[in-house]
Amino acid sequence: MSERDSATPEPDTDARLGDLFENLPEPTRQIPTVDDSAPAPGSRRAAREAASGEGTATPARGTAGPAAQPSSAPVRASADDAVGADASAPSPIPVRASADAADATTRAQAEAVPASAPVADAAGPAIGGGLDALFVPHDENVDAKPKKKKRRKGCLIALVIVLAIFGGIAAGGAWVWNTYGDKISDAMGWGESKDWEPGLANGEALVTIKQGDTGGPVSTALYEAGVTKTEDVFYDYIVDENLAVTFYPGVYRLQKKMTAEAALAALKDDGNKMANAVSVSEGGTIVSSLPGMAETLGLPLADFEAAVQDPSAYGVDAPSLEGWLFPAVYEFDPGVTAPQVIQRMVDRTRESLDAAGVPAADAERILTIASIIQREGRLDDFAKVSRVIQNRLDIDMKLQMDSTAQYGYGSLHEGVVSSSKEALEDDNDWNTYVRTGLPLTPIASPSDAAIKAAMAPADGPWLYFVTINLATGETQFSETMAEHEQGIEKWREWCRANPDAGC
Repeated sequence: MSERDSATPEPDTDARLGDLFENLPEPTRQIPTVDDSAPAPGSRRAAREAASGEGTATPARGTAGPAAQPSSAPVRASADDAVGADASAPSPIPVRASADAADATTRAQAEAVPASAPVADAAGPAIGGGLDALFVPHDENVDAKPKKKKRRKGCLIALVIVLAIFGGIAAGGAWVWNTYGDKISDAMGWGESKDWEPGLANGEALVTIKQGDTGGPVSTALYEAGVTKTEDVFYDYIVDENLAVTFYPGVYRLQKKMTAEAALAALKDDGNKMANAVSVSEGGTIVSSLPGMAETLGLPLADFEAAVQDPSAYGVDAPSLEGWLFPAVYEFDPGVTAPQVIQRMVDRTRESLDAAGVPAADAERILTIASIIQREGRLDDFAKVSRVIQNRLDIDMKLQMDSTAQYGYGSLHEGVVSSSKEALEDDNDWNTYVRTGLPLTPIASPSDAAIKAAMAPADGPWLYFVTINLATGETQFSETMAEHEQGIEKWREWCRANPDAGC
């Protein structure tokens, strides 16, 4: 390769651009003129003229100024003009019009469009429409605003599902609260306190603790005496605090409305234990009461057993002193004897009989009825139980009281409500399933309330009753055997649901 071929000369950019612009033809200014020739068939001009009813375009802008003057230059060449032109003849106009010429042509066309608008309005809408047809609604009554979309059915279905879910949750929550509300409140500490507030203690309450009593029985005794607010609060306290407590038998003088903590401290204080104090419980018997008397007073049990052998020694005309040892708390001076203790209790029974208006000659009968009432019913039902007993006695119907059969058989204190087959069939002087009328003697120590109920039974036709809920003592009273059998079935259902409740 030669040196000339291998050398690449530097291009002169400015020289080449200069030559390009120097050879451009001089621009020729075109003056727009009105085209009076016939419009091409099918053109927009022809459509406008046909709509206006004229053969040729008529300028309508008479006041448009200089633009309205005629000009020798055509606004827009028609298709016929283009065909008839000599393509070989040189044209003084360049192939591409200048920017000024194009703008002038566009302005002329834009001005020509509205010129026929008034005519078109008078004769009818222009064929093919115009710009107004694109942007202005034909129906003036139609709202140009977009219509709101209709809500879909799916939204409503979703709402129903959500409401159903929340409704189910609410119903389930209500069931849980009604069923377990108390336990939930206790666990969360929301419910009312089971214990009294400190500083409320007042008055006097006597609490008897028996030999062998543990936390449960003591907790119940405190509640029944009005010391604690609820039956279980004392027991729960010693369990929660993990306390090992030994309870000593005796009668303790406490106050009402004490906290569980304060009650325990009082039971530990020997100063609150009454000296030489003994008690007989409501519904208790001679057999169940004498051992506690002997232990508390420090006397031999044999002394008390001997003291109750002869009822006449206390002015009682009865086969036994059963029912004559009034249920209460007694305090004796040191050196008291067993007969003195028994006499004090018999005297207290006479006071109760006199207060109820019981004639002396009728004392044993009233005490016998009252003892059955005490063992068979709860306080609110005492008068009704008395009526059932009296109604049966009036028609020589067997009383059929389980408590009498259990007492005669020696199973009264076994801690169960129902009687064994052996107890019901045992032929003794107290078994009212076997014998008609009242048992031979009272079967327990009745309270003032039971004695008053025996003297004044409620009015009613009842011949039967059964406790259908041992926890609450709820009792059903019936006039017919059919109703009574329904009540027995309710009791059995409750016992099946509570197998450890002492049925």
